[in-house]
Amino acid sequence: MSDWKESENNLYRSFEFEDFVQAWGFMSKVAILAEKANHHPEWKNVYNRVEIWLSTHDAGNTVTEKDRKLAEKIDQIAH
Repeated sequence: MSDWKESENNLYRSFEFEDFVQAWGFMSKVAILAEKANHHPEWKNVYNRVEIWLSTHDAGNTVTEKDRKLAEKIDQIAH
C-alpha cells in the first residue's frame, strides 16, 4: 500500500495504463470488488489514468481499516 497517500480524510492513488481500454478494464474489476465489499470509491478516469479516493462515509468520511483493505485488493488487481 506504499503508493497510497492519506490526506484530507481520504486514501488516494493514481494509476496509469497503456490505454483507455486497459484503464476501463481495471475499473470494471475494481467495481466488482467494491460491490462485493459494499464499499464504493470515488474515482475519476481520463483516457489511461484512473484516480481513486477511499474513505468510509459511515465513519464520518474518515479513513478506516475498510479503506485500507480495499486499497490492498485494488493494488493486487493493478499488478
